[in-house]
Amino acid sequence: MAPQYLTVTALTYALKRLIEENVSLDGIWIKGEISNFTAHSSGHLYFTLKDENARLSCVMFRNQARLLKFRPENGQAVSVTGRMSVYEKSGNYQLYVDQMESDGLGDLYQAFERLKRQLEQEGLFDSRRKRPLPPLPQKIGLITSPTGAAVQDMIKILRRRRPNLDILIFPALVQGEEAPASLIKALGEAAKFQHLDLVIIGRGGGSIEELWAFNDEQLARTIAHFPKPIISAVGHETDFTIADFVADLRAPTPSAAAELAVPDQESLTRTLNGLTQRLYQSVRRTIQSKRQDLRKLTQSRVLLDPYFQVNRKRQDLDWLTERLTRWGIQTVQMKRERFYRLLGKLDALSPLATLERGYAIAQTEDGRFLNHSDQVEVGAMIQVRLAKGLLHCKVLSKEADTNE
Repeated sequence: MAPQYLTVTALTYALKRLIEENVSLDGIWIKGEISNFTAHSSGHLYFTLKDENARLSCVMFRNQARLLKFRPENGQAVSVTGRMSVYEKSGNYQLYVDQMESDGLGDLYQAFERLKRQLEQEGLFDSRRKRPLPPLPQKIGLITSPTGAAVQDMIKILRRRRPNLDILIFPALVQGEEAPASLIKALGEAAKFQHLDLVIIGRGGGSIEELWAFNDEQLARTIAHFPKPIISAVGHETDFTIADFVADLRAPTPSAAAELAVPDQESLTRTLNGLTQRLYQSVRRTIQSKRQDLRKLTQSRVLLDPYFQVNRKRQDLDWLTERLTRWGIQTVQMKRERFYRLLGKLDALSPLATLERGYAIAQTEDGRFLNHSDQVEVGAMIQVRLAKGLLHCKVLSKEADTNE
């Protein structure tokens, strides 16, 4: 007897009815931690509910999602209720969530936040300690899984943008319990290559559990103290890990990291050609300007007749010399006239002029001037100075001035 066959659709439909008609699943509440959360543009919410041993795919449609009083996030602990079913297109069973309540933060999210706060307080996230990327790297190291799609994407982009670039691959595990130690070991190997200009560390997208290796504390410290600039490229654009915060630069994806690491050679060539053209035009304009200046100089009166300016200066010198001479003569005359005026005043005040008019000056023998008869005694010898000559006299008598 020939076996009977079911189509995939028939089997999936049978399983779907089996799950949907299981009354023991009606109205139950399920607790777990959110991961792989996506808020679709349609308003529907897609996420995974997980605990330490299992995962459950969940969908919350827009009509139910708009009634939420909080915004779900990865790592958040929640309680949900709804109906179980199978999505035929993917063959996955999933929970269609009708209600969701927040139970706080999940264990992984809390551990992430604790480590993030600790390293931030230590200054490992400080932008001042982060190094700029080299403008034209010659050797780049890739620390990632050698078999993943991420490494192939990065190599393809790097080769396209810089065909002569040296690429060194340091293979490492990128998920699982042994991944942090494997990544640290790969960083140690890369540090031995002194001529490496730059390192990219990362992997493609995945769940929060698959990316958790990049939240390891020891890995973060190794990245922070790595001797060369590091780009962290873990997961998708919405994924953030501790490695992203301590690296010198965070790229949203591995492909974006490859584009950030090296400039596009064609673009660089166009830029270089543009700069060369600008430099040529600048030099050309400078030469033309200097030629015009030289032409003006060669046609100037100074160079055509250099003695013209010399003779003009000589004429100026003659004019200044004449002015100085006239000023000197006038000044001497003014000083001479003033001198004679002062000399006349001095002569009028001179005691010699008084003597010329018949007056005399009486002095004691020791030279004291006499202006009163009480200054000498009868019989004393005095000197009388005339306009011409000197008399030695003896006081025979004296009398006081009757008008005194």
